[in-house]
Amino acid sequence: MTGRSVLAFQERHYTLADLDALAAGLAAELHEQGVRAGDRVAVMSSNRPEFVVALRALWRLGASAVLLSPAWKQGEVRHALALTSPVLAVGDHPVLAEVMPMRHLDEPIDAADPGPAPANDPSSDSVLVFSSGTTGMPKAVRHTHASLAAAVGHWREALQVTPSDRLQVMTPPSHILGLLNIVMALDTGAWIRLHPRFDIDTMLAHIESDRITIEMAVAPIALALSAHPRLESFDLSSLRYIMWCATPVTESVAAAVTARTGVRWVTAYGASELPVISCNDLQDARLDTVGRAVPGVALRIVALDTGEPVGPQAEGEIQVRSESAMAGYLPADSTAAAFTDGWYRTGDVGSVDRDGWLRITDRAKEMIKVRGFQVAPAEVEAVLHGHRAVEDCAVFGVPAGADGEAIVAAVKLSTAVQPDELAALVSDQLASYKRPSRVVVVDEIPRLPSGKVLRRVLKERLWTSV
Repeated sequence: MTGRSVLAFQERHYTLADLDALAAGLAAELHEQGVRAGDRVAVMSSNRPEFVVALRALWRLGASAVLLSPAWKQGEVRHALALTSPVLAVGDHPVLAEVMPMRHLDEPIDAADPGPAPANDPSSDSVLVFSSGTTGMPKAVRHTHASLAAAVGHWREALQVTPSDRLQVMTPPSHILGLLNIVMALDTGAWIRLHPRFDIDTMLAHIESDRITIEMAVAPIALALSAHPRLESFDLSSLRYIMWCATPVTESVAAAVTARTGVRWVTAYGASELPVISCNDLQDARLDTVGRAVPGVALRIVALDTGEPVGPQAEGEIQVRSESAMAGYLPADSTAAAFTDGWYRTGDVGSVDRDGWLRITDRAKEMIKVRGFQVAPAEVEAVLHGHRAVEDCAVFGVPAGADGEAIVAAVKLSTAVQPDELAALVSDQLASYKRPSRVVVVDEIPRLPSGKVLRRVLKERLWTSV
């Protein structure tokens, strides 16, 4: 192996030349199987070098990657495939292999001469990730090569990443955060280690042995850090900061880690549809905010009732405009409602002060955010409605500390059934993070005449019990 290592996985190390040669080899193989420019290919993979190779191989062909969550069950995968119509599947997950022919990433990939790097049409799709809507099953979010490149540039500038930085990724590569970190690190020339799953001791050991400079943490990772009995025994002096992503900061948890290690925290804010919105000051982060709009991103707050822009300190919906905004959803008819005059509607409620600091105070949408993952209440409700004993139901979220929110299901029953049986039904059909933490039996589900569930009323009624 010649050149500088840019990617590590267990004991394996790769240079950019290694990745390019493997991507060229896989691209040739996929081309033989009929993949052409403009095609979509389903990818359901753990965090591993072959995922990176597959992504780069598809881009060499001018194809786009449909990134499926490794946590999904068969029903969720079938829905995503029906929505995106991929011509082929690549991955290492048995659920995907069950529903369509899959090129398994455990099979050897033959390296080939990569030749000149192909240039993709900036307006063509590069990846499709998934973001649930309040109507139920996930929507596909289309990012072009131009929008993904803009997001990568914004993330690099916000984090001030240079080729001397060293990162590790434990979050799923199908999630916009994991994807962004991988692509940004390789595009910058920074060094990155991939891990197939999260393990707190492995993470801490590699901060020490690999001299990691930037650590990414979603809430469960932050909680694991603060609760680790031997945290002080690890040398974390290489870290510039830890980035708290995907959920609001629990300040007591962050403070406990800083007190024990001396490592500072930084916050940022983004969405699958517009990956990088704001970031905190790296030198003096204010953890009660998600920072200020990154360069290249415009931010405004509009009144919830009129849609008119409001002044500093006033609360309203957070709207954003940026070159990193998605090209649209699949199904395509969902796209129009996500934008107003070119501004992406986040569905989050917040305010911006006179100095540009953004605070998020609520969610206008009814999504439940569990450990950084968005859960659509209607998706869980659809599963519960399938049980013979459930006459009616409604699902909502309640605050749950470092996990963000916990899922509560209120059910009206026609016959007796154990709550655990209903929760198990959800986890049998959907990803584990979508399982209700509590199932509560109620006499009725409050609804408008139109049939819309009054979740706020239901939550207020049940608040003391949950």
